[in-house]
Formats: sequence, C-alpha cells, structure tokens
Amino acid sequence: FNLEPRGPHKKKTTVKNVKIVFPTVNVPAHAHYTIGVVILAVGITGMLGNFLVIYAFSSRSRSLRTPSNIFIINLAVTDFLMCLTQTPIFFITSMHKHWIFGKKGCELYAFCGALFGICSMMTLMVIAVDRYVVITRPLASLGVMSHRKALCFVAAAWLYSMGWSLPPFFGWSAYVPEGLMTSCSWDYMTFTPSVRSYTMLLFTFVFFIPLFIIILCYCGIFRAIRHTTRAISKINCEGRRDSAKRFHKMRSEWKMAKIALIVILLFVISWAPYSCAALTAFAGYADLLTPYMNSVPAVIAKASAIHNPIIYAITHPKYRSAISRYVPYLGMLLCISGRDRYSSSSLQSTRRSTLTSQSECKGTGRHRTSSQSESESAHFSDTEEDCSSQTPAGRHSSADVKQVRHASQRSKVSGHNAGAFERT
Repeated sequence: FNLEPRGPHKKKTTVKNVKIVFPTVNVPAHAHYTIGVVILAVGITGMLGNFLVIYAFSSRSRSLRTPSNIFIINLAVTDFLMCLTQTPIFFITSMHKHWIFGKKGCELYAFCGALFGICSMMTLMVIAVDRYVVITRPLASLGVMSHRKALCFVAAAWLYSMGWSLPPFFGWSAYVPEGLMTSCSWDYMTFTPSVRSYTMLLFTFVFFIPLFIIILCYCGIFRAIRHTTRAISKINCEGRRDSAKRFHKMRSEWKMAKIALIVILLFVISWAPYSCAALTAFAGYADLLTPYMNSVPAVIAKASAIHNPIIYAITHPKYRSAISRYVPYLGMLLCISGRDRYSSSSLQSTRRSTLTSQSECKGTGRHRTSSQSESESAHFSDTEEDCSSQTPAGRHSSADVKQVRHASQRSKVSGHNAGAFERT
C-alpha cells in the first residue's frame, strides 16, 4: 500500500544546514600532493630561518641591535608570520585536494597572506631608503635614526598594509579560492569594476610605487659610491690621514646595501610571476590562465619568505658569527671557523679601548668628542668591517689606520712628557 500523503496534507521537505561547497578542479591527485610537499618544505625552512634571524638580531648579539636592523627584524617577522599562517593550511587543503575551512577560513587565510606580503614590500622600501640616507648623507644621518623612529616607521608600514588588506571584507573586491582551489587570495579573476579598480590601485600603491622608490634609492647609492670612490682616490694621492678610514666605512656601508639589494631583487622576482597572472586577468584575459598558472606562481611568491635568512646566513659576517656563537651546531653547518666566530667582538673591544685611551690622553675637555666617536661606532656596528678586513686590501687599510693612530698617540704622549720635563 502507498501510505505517502497526498493533496493538501502532503509534507514539505526542507533542507537545513546546507554547507557551501567550494569548487574543485579536475587535476591529477599527485599535483595536489606535490604542491603540498613543496609548500611544507618552504614553510618549515622559512619559520626556522626567520626565527634565527629574529633571535640573532634582537635578543643575543649586541652589535646587531641597531636602529637600522629593526627593519631587518620586522622583515623576518613578516616572513615568519607568512609561513606560520599559510603553510599548515595550504598543506592540509592540498592533501584533501579541495578547500575545507569554509568561507570565513578562506577570507582569514587570504587576509593574512595579503597583510604580511604587503608589509614585507613596505619594509624592503624602508630598508632601501635607510641605506640611501646612510650612504649619500653619512654626516647628516648620524644620530637621526633612533630606535624610537625606526619603530615608528615599522608601525607605519603595518598600518599601511592593514589599510590595503581590509577592503575585501567590506565589499571592495573579495577573498576567494584560487588556482587549484586549495588556497585563497583576493579576487583578481572576476571582470567587474569593483574587482578591477581594487586590483589596479593595489598594484599601483603596493607594488609599482614602492619598486620605483627602491630603484631610485639604489640609483642614488650607485652614483654616490662612484663619486666618493673618485674623491677618495684623489685624497689618497694628497696623503690625507682620514681617507683610509672614510673609504673603509664607505665599503662597509656598500656591503650592507648590496645585501639589501639582493634581498629586494629576490623578493621582486618571486612575486613577479604572480603579478603577471593577476595583471593578465585584470586585462581581460582570465580565460588564458589555467589552474596551474595561478597556483604555481602563488607557491613561488610564498617562497620569498625563505630568501632573507638564507642570504644573511651566506653573506652577513656579524649574523654568521652570532649564529655560530649561540647555535654552535648550526655554525658548523655554515662552515664558520673559530676565528670568524669572535671577530666582531674582538673588533668592538679594540675600538672601545682605543676610544678610552684617546679620551684619557685628551683630558676632560675632549670627552664629548670621544663619546661622539663611540656613538658613531655604535651607529655603524651593523656594517661588515670584519668582512672587509679579511681581504688583503682591507687588512692593509686597517693596518695603516692603526699605525697612524698609534703614531699620533705616541707623539702626543711624548709631547706631554717633554712639557712636564721642561716645567720641572
């Protein structure tokens, strides 16, 4: 018998708690697994490497706790948070082959990626401007950048990044799944006025303008280095005493600028494929982009978080010596000798004793000059003086400076003794 009610007494079926099903793409399973393993390796490397940078630059090594290095610490913080918030979720969704964390999870994931990525770009721009000021205006920059001012610049970078990351929550564009539908980003594929205006302004004020400022800063740095090298070569011919010291300081600052330039170039190169994909969709050719053409550039962009610690582990002598002192096993992996391990500390103690002896010889009337020289040496403590002194030219110039200093001190002491003898 058919017991199903009919007519006006028929029950109406309703569906409750319907979950939003995110779209999927028809790709082989090994594609998801491969991307998941790659992003996991990138995330683990980035978290460990950037944690070591934060640890070395902020807590243990005194020579690395300078105002300019606050920007490097902030860059490491943004990269660490990028790996921490993106890697586990991306890996889990890749293993499930689709997005499993819902709409709110997608929005929060994409917001974190946008916030930390934009803040990294702003920090790199600040680093370039700082290097430009230090190299092109060395005397005017002394004492200008304090820890408080550096923290203010860092806070401004975070607020600026927050201002460009929040609009998708309020209807200007949106945060949606992308690529293989296992990660989320802002919507650059939809061809609507809201999406296109946000994409255009985002690239203008977050990518192209900061990149233009970085290029201008390094063009100015190259010009200043060239003019200073020519001027110092002329001064050397005249036999000026301060030329070797000035040339040594310029070489050290240029070394730091080159390290920052390498970090910036690798960051821009990492984000270039992702930018090309987004601009292609912005131009109205989104149908040309395959899921792989969206996901692979996203993985490359997230891999920019590992460049900073790797570069500093290879090229930054003070960072290498600090890591070898406080993490000895890692120092063995980096092939750091015992001589390089304590080079920076011995250099600082030598300079400190020199300043002390000068202040004793000059008396109380010259105490301000000695303290100013000591603050100047602290201001430039983030440079690689120990690295340049390892080269033959660096050793020769530093030896000349030391001989000049010792000769001047001996002449002052002998003059003082002679005066005392005449008075007696």
